[in-house]
Amino acid sequence: MLDLTKYQSIGAALNDALAQFTNEICLIEADRDREKERLTYREFKGRAYPLAKALQDAGFQAGDRAAIIMTNQSKWLISAYAILYCGGVLVPLDYKLTPDELWQLLKHSSASSLITEYPIWRQLAAATNLKTILVTESPSNAALEGAQRWENFSGQGQPVFVPRQRNDIASIVYSSGTGGRPKGCMTTHENYLEQGHAISQVIAFEPGIRYLSILPTNHVVDFMMGFLLPFTCGATVVHLRTLRPEFVRDAFTRYKISYMMLVPLILKNLQKGLEAKFAALPKGKRAALDALIRINRALTRDRPRVWLSRKLLGQVHSAFGGRLRAFGVGSAFIEPATLQFFLDLGIPVANSYGLTEAGTAVSVNDPRSPRTDTVGKPLPGTEVRIVNPGADGIGEVAVRSKTVMSGYLKDPELTAETIVDGWLMTGDLGKLDPAGHLQLFGRKKNMIVTAEGKNIYPEDIETVFEGLPVKEFCVFAANYIWPRRSMADEQLVLALHLEPGWRYSEDLRREITARNNRLLNYKRIHGVVIFDEDFPRTASLKIKRNALAERLALLDRTAAILPL
Repeated sequence: MLDLTKYQSIGAALNDALAQFTNEICLIEADRDREKERLTYREFKGRAYPLAKALQDAGFQAGDRAAIIMTNQSKWLISAYAILYCGGVLVPLDYKLTPDELWQLLKHSSASSLITEYPIWRQLAAATNLKTILVTESPSNAALEGAQRWENFSGQGQPVFVPRQRNDIASIVYSSGTGGRPKGCMTTHENYLEQGHAISQVIAFEPGIRYLSILPTNHVVDFMMGFLLPFTCGATVVHLRTLRPEFVRDAFTRYKISYMMLVPLILKNLQKGLEAKFAALPKGKRAALDALIRINRALTRDRPRVWLSRKLLGQVHSAFGGRLRAFGVGSAFIEPATLQFFLDLGIPVANSYGLTEAGTAVSVNDPRSPRTDTVGKPLPGTEVRIVNPGADGIGEVAVRSKTVMSGYLKDPELTAETIVDGWLMTGDLGKLDPAGHLQLFGRKKNMIVTAEGKNIYPEDIETVFEGLPVKEFCVFAANYIWPRRSMADEQLVLALHLEPGWRYSEDLRREITARNNRLLNYKRIHGVVIFDEDFPRTASLKIKRNALAERLALLDRTAAILPL
């Protein structure tokens, strides 16, 4: 692997990687059961250089901003490298946003160039001041209204590499704020380089390692784990243009995947699928499997031994290709029971804690010695402290590191509120245990205080309702949804989105009540709110609590809350 601490920019590091790992496979692109493309590092450079030269011929200069709105595919990474080669600033945007939201962020970012896919461009097409617009995979007879075909945008000759400094902005990543106050995190080259160096000390990439990329590349997690880190180690990234379970399963066995980053929702669904398969086994085979799982748990209690687990539970590991080293999971709370389920099978899960403002991760559970009750220790080079801790040691998590963003674009006031004396105030509540592991207890803004002075963290309460026969759910303080100028009589409610065609039945009410009774009195919910639309979610499938609360607030409080 390259020593990222010695480089001034991402572009410089990637340049050396392309030269060092020339004949290694860097990218495989698959669509369902069909492989569309396979590129070596040499071939990747051969695609990127003509694009970089054409950008420079079109007047693209150092510091210019170029937005990318694409699904996961090779052209995303080729375009990103070309932009960085030219000294540009990446503006990766979520293709799932509405056209109005995308135009808002394009304007806010001051992007001069846009690279996107034809179906997305058809929805976006409008009057614009963008200097250069490139559209991939457009029909030859399509009218692009001032845009150009990506495949035809090619310059002759060698492009000029434009060096950048560590404190220069490498990308503007939007953590949230579409339709409201845009929050564009200005992320420097140093942020990425230091983050990559830190993660590489916990999760090892090298030639021959294959990473399955299913999270959107515009997300900070996949940009690091599905681009920068594997590329600077000579590893291979496999892009899969579908999330359908049968094709994800096929990708594991076909491409012998080593790592994959997941969000908790997907990991939980994977667990449910395995549990269903185990339950369907004949009685004798199920008993044998349970015995092997118990043996594996006993022999790997102190630390995972993947080689041993592959021998004991060969069929399980073969279903994942036989070379899976670990899953990575982050972006939201994951139940310890789910982490333990995979550990018992000999599949470590490196659960982590991070936020866009601090790069990919703040802390990571080392897959070589994971703990299911924490989000791991802070990464090397990252300091974590707890601000204003209570008697229980819980307070706001603050982070100081070279991975922390330089600030929010065009918002010095919000930057000053968020970064105080060099410390990033995360808004998350947690505590550090004696071993240095970080434990989280919810979001500061979601916390409520009871009349008895008890603190309640909704994310903690939600674990009790896991597995309810509903499409999705979320716990709120009623006064958070329908604000009142009073701290008295705070109540929790459970917002439910039922499966299509289902109704809120007496059986479901009894199930909720039974689970509710397991909670301490002051943690119990007082009612249910039925919501008939999909919960708004981020690109990483985390529920947008603020946005959901705003929609629920449109309901009449008295009529909306159904008592238990």
